[in-house]
Amino acid sequence: MSDLALGRMKAGKMNQTEAAYAALLETCKQAGEIVWYSFEGMTFKLADNTRYTPDFAVMRSSGLIELHEVKGFWRDDARVKIKVAAELFPFRFIAVKKQSKKAGGGWSQEVFE
Repeated sequence: MSDLALGRMKAGKMNQTEAAYAALLETCKQAGEIVWYSFEGMTFKLADNTRYTPDFAVMRSSGLIELHEVKGFWRDDARVKIKVAAELFPFRFIAVKKQSKKAGGGWSQEVFE
């Protein structure tokens, strides 16, 4: 089964949830909270033949660089990759999930450091 059959987008293309998060990042940029963000802007080598590309690289106004992973749900391999990346690299990795209106809306965060 191809990745597209699993609901994944081609590299460089945002899904609806990622596009909604990009809009939030743009609002944060306009407010001066962040100075830069890039979709699929960084890729990390975790092991031979194993790479991880977070959805967004984000630079806060303080200069802190964070890597944001936008999730509707977790596949086991994705959770392992973000944990390994957080252990190997000196960045804050943050998984964000869009909350339902029933749950109050907004975005929840899980930080990996």
